[in-house]
Amino acid sequence: MNGMKKYVAEFIGTAVLVIFACGTAAVVGPKVVDGAATPGYAATALAFGLAIVAMAYSIGNISGCHVNPAVSLGVYLCGKMSKEDFIGYLVAQFLGGLFGAAVLRGFIGTTGNLGADGLYNGNILASLLIEIVLTFVFVLSVLGVTSRPEFSKVAGLVIGLSLTLVHLLGIYFTGTSVNPARSLGPALFSGDAASISCVWVFIVAPFIGGALAAVVFKYLGNGVSEDTGKNAKSGKH
Repeated sequence: MNGMKKYVAEFIGTAVLVIFACGTAAVVGPKVVDGAATPGYAATALAFGLAIVAMAYSIGNISGCHVNPAVSLGVYLCGKMSKEDFIGYLVAQFLGGLFGAAVLRGFIGTTGNLGADGLYNGNILASLLIEIVLTFVFVLSVLGVTSRPEFSKVAGLVIGLSLTLVHLLGIYFTGTSVNPARSLGPALFSGDAASISCVWVFIVAPFIGGALAAVVFKYLGNGVSEDTGKNAKSGKH
């Protein structure tokens, strides 16, 4: 039963992220006009960050508020969740993203392609690299701030601001995914052939970025733990 509650929480959290954040991305209009950012650019970045903050303090105590398969992969690779939960989270997140996109389409039709992502200048490789880097930074911040109990009170805020940060850069290039579940639903329900044809990029790249973040975090984390332990034993500070 506790496992099911976690999966339901992840479903709800991902649906909320898609409805409110992708919805904002869809309705605020062009993010860049004649090379200059519009107010919609910052509004979209904030919407993603604020959606995560809201959910973190709502369902974080139930599921940890991953609401992102790339985050769940990072947590799993760090040995902080079981294989069963990892699979359950992924299913819940993707279903939540699809449900959120369906609700959003009911609200606004296919306005703004429901906030679906797009390739940077039609370049698959560049888009893959951009999304890998953005996801790496975001997941690394999640793993870091959730690694110590004393950070728990501010974790939701830090994660939300980190998501805002990667969107402030990434929107210009791809619209910013860093979340396979956030990308799949809007692409499918938008009905846009271009969005559907490239959605695999925004599924594969975040998983790679999340995995790399886990590898780096484990390496850095283990190194810090060992050094700290040695210094403590030797009396060094």
